[in-house]
Amino acid sequence: MTWTDITVPIRPGMAIFEGDPPLVIAQVSDMQEGGICNLSRMEATLHLGTHIDAPCHFVPRGAGIDETPLECLIGPAWVVEARTIDRHIDAAMLEQFEIPAEAERLLFKTPNSELWSQPGFSRDYLAFTEDAAEALASRGVRLVGIDYLSVAPFDDPGPAHTAFLSGGVVVLEGIDLRGVEPGLYELVCLPLLIEGADGAPCRALLRDIDDAG
Repeated sequence: MTWTDITVPIRPGMAIFEGDPPLVIAQVSDMQEGGICNLSRMEATLHLGTHIDAPCHFVPRGAGIDETPLECLIGPAWVVEARTIDRHIDAAMLEQFEIPAEAERLLFKTPNSELWSQPGFSRDYLAFTEDAAEALASRGVRLVGIDYLSVAPFDDPGPAHTAFLSGGVVVLEGIDLRGVEPGLYELVCLPLLIEGADGAPCRALLRDIDDAG
């Protein structure tokens, strides 16, 4: 049973969405300086690295991250091959991916994966258009993941987010699929349980479905 960690490590210097507050990790107690233990604090947006968006992130009076159904976060997931695309994913483009009709969780491996090797944040990532988000929601997809920090274009974040989150689709952002081949896997992605929050960092793992027993 081999799990693949598709989580982006939280660390100083990591890519953070432009305009979000910077990550701060600071030590408040140090045993080498006489402290009884080593203790650190962290300040950051809840949409840091690999994370899940709650409906209330873009839907007024939407549910918080603590209300995300656990059954959406664990189960079979298709890693979709999309590395050859050169524009945002729209509804028409979805047809070329040959997504199985029964697929409920989709992780899109796009050219974004290479952005994790670059320093800092890039505005030039690929994402979903509003009609693609609506199409995936209408076909009953329960979770969509993408290999950069947003499912929506940098210059127009609202429509795709709103279509996903109001359509009952869990949004998983910031996954690292560089070492993952397209195909069927078992996914586990559990966000921190923060009451009423608009999102939360999560640990996301995949394993071959044949190993799941």
